[in-house]
Amino acid sequence: MDLITIFFIALALAVDAFAVSVASGISLCQMSKRQIFRLSFHFGLFQAGMNIIGWFLGLTIRSLIESFDHWVAFVLLGLVGGKMLMDGLKNDEEPDQKKDPTKGLTLILLSVATSIDALAVGLSFSILNISIWFPALLIGLVASIMTAVGTRIGCLVGSSSRIGQRAEIFGGLVLVGIGLSILQRHGVW
Repeated sequence: MDLITIFFIALALAVDAFAVSVASGISLCQMSKRQIFRLSFHFGLFQAGMNIIGWFLGLTIRSLIESFDHWVAFVLLGLVGGKMLMDGLKNDEEPDQKKDPTKGLTLILLSVATSIDALAVGLSFSILNISIWFPALLIGLVASIMTAVGTRIGCLVGSSSRIGQRAEIFGGLVLVGIGLSILQRHGVW
């Protein structure tokens, strides 16, 4: 498989990470370099890691994973998005008490949810007998870069329009929307 094909696969896989990072940037309005690094590092690491895991799993369990991977991604994104929606709809919460999506369980859930498709790509690479190491590295780097760019765009939108608490609602809707689009791409409806 040539470099350009692998690059376009990496871009396609990074779309979910990019969208989630934009929503995170909007939600927090301002993100430190450390927060951007954490989100970018984890999204890139999980994209690369899921590729490698999928490759090692190979043909033996492909049919099992394909039957429910989209539901796993939907549930994870739905849980995080639903929590963001609930937090955004609460009027008693101060802005400095917002849940940081770049920490803890939320970060892990978002990382898994945005990289579940990479597992299937890794399985495909295994089927095609393609070495996984370079593609996984490129996929991880592209996801990291797209995440960093997405957080910056989200921060610009969030701070320039001062949408404050509504940004959390928007971010939650984006995550739920991504989950629904994953279901749609897998032919659920």
